[in-house]
Amino acid sequence: MTSGPSRPQDPVTWLASGPSLEELQAAYPEEWGAVSQRLRRASAGGPAELRAVVAEARTPAPATPGRRRPARQLVGEEVRRQMLLHAVKRVSFQVETGVREGPVRFNTLNGRAAQRLFFLRGLERRPVSMAAYGLVWPLLTQRRFLMPLVRPKGIYCFYSSALIARLAALIGDRACVEIAAGDGTLSRFLSDRGVNVTATDDYSWDHAIDYPEHVLKQDAKAALRTYAPQVVVCSWPPPGNPFERAVFATPSVQLYVVIGTNEHGSGNWADYAAQQDFEMTHDRELSRLVLPREQDNVALVFRRRPDQAPSTDTDPGR
Repeated sequence: MTSGPSRPQDPVTWLASGPSLEELQAAYPEEWGAVSQRLRRASAGGPAELRAVVAEARTPAPATPGRRRPARQLVGEEVRRQMLLHAVKRVSFQVETGVREGPVRFNTLNGRAAQRLFFLRGLERRPVSMAAYGLVWPLLTQRRFLMPLVRPKGIYCFYSSALIARLAALIGDRACVEIAAGDGTLSRFLSDRGVNVTATDDYSWDHAIDYPEHVLKQDAKAALRTYAPQVVVCSWPPPGNPFERAVFATPSVQLYVVIGTNEHGSGNWADYAAQQDFEMTHDRELSRLVLPREQDNVALVFRRRPDQAPSTDTDPGR
């Protein structure tokens, strides 16, 4: 990479600050050329290819054991990764909303109807009545705007009242921990149903989410060690995340419920397939109760196999 007039003096610190796409393009125009080509190929492949690129770009490339690469090469890879992530999100937003230029906003009628259906006030979500959803949602002419607008605030789905009731019955009186809880909406709803649930999050989204007091600042591995729960829930875990394997390695866990989408959009599906102590079920009835339905929502239920005694020598922190 050659030097440019707007190149940051400390690129590592600058990249860690989360520069915008425009700032990245100005500082590293030659890298943008390579990313543009990658993006054009992904766009030609359709939504599935775009989702795969997002999953790829979300995780920095792992270090190669026994090999030290030049700092300039590592910076270039991170620049391209961040550019690609920004650009794919922008293209996906345009595809989802159908708006290529200008701001995306609800008109008054659609905005008020969506607000009353999904929120108590501001962006504080409410349990959604399935009857109201069935009546109001089909009438919204701008319903495709909803998820692209709220996703940057850490809202990936809405929970129906029927879903919360089913989950509460599934958990029963067992101690439950929610990991990667975000704003704690799911735990709040479950607690209102009488579930003994502790919400935890590592607060890594502090730029986008206002964390309420009931969401404890604790990463997933620490929460599993601290509380040794019988039940764990997680809504929209990041694709390919490293922390879900700790759930399967925690001896106390008997039930793990994941709400999300397909393998390109959420969850560590490689770890789901690799673990052997739990039986995984795609619960289609629960999936149907996650809203909006157009998202290809998935509810996965992992139950510890009765013939698999919990391991006593496994450290979930590994």
